[in-house]
Amino acid sequence: MESKVYNRNLLFGSWYRGDTNENGNQVTEFARMEPDGSYEFTFTEYDPKGHVENEIIELGDWGLVGDIHFTITRGEFVDGETFSADMANEDNYQAYQVLQLNTKFLEYKHIITNEVYILRRVVDKIAHC
Repeated sequence: MESKVYNRNLLFGSWYRGDTNENGNQVTEFARMEPDGSYEFTFTEYDPKGHVENEIIELGDWGLVGDIHFTITRGEFVDGETFSADMANEDNYQAYQVLQLNTKFLEYKHIITNEVYILRRVVDKIAHC
């Protein structure tokens, strides 16, 4: 099977995903990927009444080679405190196969778990002025 080559520039900007977790709670992911290879991902879990139950902001580096998107977590921001990631912990390194990438959607599959995620581009500026 031949891999596709995707344009790295298509990942620049903001992305959003909403889902339901294994506990039945709503979860959201807001991702911001910068041209310099840095990222900020905000993961939020809501209780059944819509109140924030848990929120983690993850900071790190990202890249795209062919159809492989990877992330390296360098730190987290939790409850107002910043924590450096343990760079010896293999969970801080993730790789995904990109299934679809265009100006509106990013669909990718985790290399090990085969979980598929679909993010939609967030328009940063909707007005013409």
